[in-house]
Amino acid sequence: MSRFRWWLAVAVVLVAGLIWIEGLIERRPAPRPAPRPSRLAPARPQPPRPAPAAPSPDYGPLRERLRAYLATRPARYSVYFKDLTSGASFGIDEYRPVHAASTVKVPIVLYLNTLVAEGKASWDTRLTYRAADHYQTGAGILHMVAADGDTYSLRVLANLAITISDNVATRMLLEYLGRENVAAFMRRLGGTTVYPGGENLSTARDMAIYVEAVLDFAKKNPALGERLLDDLAHSIYHVGLPGELPPSVRVAHKEGDVTGVSDDVGVVFAKRPFIFTVLSDGQADPLAGFKEIARLTRIAYDYQNQLPR
Repeated sequence: MSRFRWWLAVAVVLVAGLIWIEGLIERRPAPRPAPRPSRLAPARPQPPRPAPAAPSPDYGPLRERLRAYLATRPARYSVYFKDLTSGASFGIDEYRPVHAASTVKVPIVLYLNTLVAEGKASWDTRLTYRAADHYQTGAGILHMVAADGDTYSLRVLANLAITISDNVATRMLLEYLGRENVAAFMRRLGGTTVYPGGENLSTARDMAIYVEAVLDFAKKNPALGERLLDDLAHSIYHVGLPGELPPSVRVAHKEGDVTGVSDDVGVVFAKRPFIFTVLSDGQADPLAGFKEIARLTRIAYDYQNQLPR
């Protein structure tokens, strides 16, 4: 092959190679432009779905145990129970009006605590004792030691009304607060049997409402609420709800009795805390009535203890 033809062949091969490479370049997909930032707000992460609520325990068996026990007792009882873990509740003759005795001191002192929390009252305010208006025998100490003109702070009176159920202290507080104001407060909480006809009557259901209101108050006002619960847990009258429970179990409660009547209302801080209110009448012996209340509470306590937390 002449040198001319050889160079011609080489040139043809080079041109063909360039055409083939150019074809490859044209067939390669063009690079995608960088995405522009979205003008839309980024999607918010979805909150985790709440775990399904644990089913409420079956309190039918407990209710029947209490009913069966009460059927063997000569006195008449009204009972209300509420499990504070699940919110499940039940009653036995819970709307029957019964003399509230000193259990009414719970909403009275709760109302005073509420006024203090709202800045409408001060623990340092002192009230003057007047025998003609305030003297009352029965529970307490002031009827034995107070003299006309003596003054007592609201804090002392509230403490005495709960821890030793002082009747004079309660009368002084009621005068200061106003019975109608206290009654209106009880109705706002949900009470339906509030001093009907001027009588100190209530129901097991209403008293449970007031006990739960104390717990709600303590959540919102820890310092004041804990002090009130502490007073309720350290009453000198401690034979009703806590009577058959282990001493280590805290019970914030208020007992009350008059002729033929034994009442106790409160909260038992068991492993599954529960509100328990028992009002009874037809009692031949009030102390025997409190022993029956202790037995009822023990039945409820044992039932709670066999349930999961």
